[in-house]
Amino acid sequence: MSEDQFSLTGRQVEFRESCFEYARDVLLPIAEEGALGRVNRPLVAALGAKGLIGEMLHLESAEDRRPISALKLCLVREGLARACPEAETALALQGLGGYPLMRFGSTEVRETWGRRLLSGDAVAAFALTEPDAGSDVGALALAAEPDGEGFRLSGTKVFISNAPDADVYTLFARTSGARGGRGITAFALPGDSPGLSGQPLELISPHPIGRLDLAGVYLGPEHVLGEVDRGFSVAMETLGLFRPSVGAFAVGMAQCALDAAVEHVGKREVFGRPLAAMQAIAHRLADLATQLEGARLLVYHAAARADSEGANATIAAMAKLFATETAQEVVDAAVQFHGAAALVVGHPLEHLYRDVRSPRIYEGASEVQREIIARGLLGKP
Repeated sequence: MSEDQFSLTGRQVEFRESCFEYARDVLLPIAEEGALGRVNRPLVAALGAKGLIGEMLHLESAEDRRPISALKLCLVREGLARACPEAETALALQGLGGYPLMRFGSTEVRETWGRRLLSGDAVAAFALTEPDAGSDVGALALAAEPDGEGFRLSGTKVFISNAPDADVYTLFARTSGARGGRGITAFALPGDSPGLSGQPLELISPHPIGRLDLAGVYLGPEHVLGEVDRGFSVAMETLGLFRPSVGAFAVGMAQCALDAAVEHVGKREVFGRPLAAMQAIAHRLADLATQLEGARLLVYHAAARADSEGANATIAAMAKLFATETAQEVVDAAVQFHGAAALVVGHPLEHLYRDVRSPRIYEGASEVQREIIARGLLGKP
């Protein structure tokens, strides 16, 4: 798929469908057996065994530093999300935390973690958010003070996916007093580092997420990702690469909800006729399907642009914004069509209803995406 080719090849569709089928037949049962709100290691291992982590990271070996394909990432994430959002999330988190390690890490970091990450033996995480620094990355305050050849880190991270159970974190800390994005450095932080502690947080969606506390954690120069004081660019490249694929995750969930809605209204009878016979219902489905297809096209357009020209912040923001907002609307409507049955804990739509909410917040809330789009339109830096 190129910038001006708005259709997937047969091979790409087949690959996406194979991800869906693997998620439905293999990954979903594993996800259902896992503890809610904690890392599901068998699920990550199953993703690695299928080669999907390697597909996502586009790495053939721990020594390979090639950028991943944004389009392939979207294919994988949409396919998995249609059947098992937990599997999609586990894969995405492995990529978000693992990509900076493999792209910017020292030889030691890549040799230590590369093969384990690809196989699903080690779990990675992306530790950026702090109590007073969410979408505003430049407000980071966790301090990394020079200590010999390395750094001593102290501070707190919150809402960190896979915390506190991850084996390794891509963590961002302030290494100088420069304001904003300047003076931030990215580090590879082993999960068993002395002085590192944490606890899980409970969300409305059973997402593995937690808090990290660093009390004088020492990291040597070999743990620096990229260059000292240049970690902001590491964060922005990673988020920019993954942002369109958040839209693919949303599209996959929305497609699942729309499929369920179409099936339900076709067989559910009210006042002696199927719900689908009611024009209000049928036309609402038509609108939702149209919005969803538009979201899918925008997501794949953004991914194709990223692969051919490099990430375009404005288009990526449009893709994430439109896809995640559309998914929220589609899932909400599907719940409405099903009525009270969809509100029962354990119903697939009840699960989707909780899962679909967070993508409108993480990796840049919808309001932040609108700001990015507006700045791009107005030519502001």
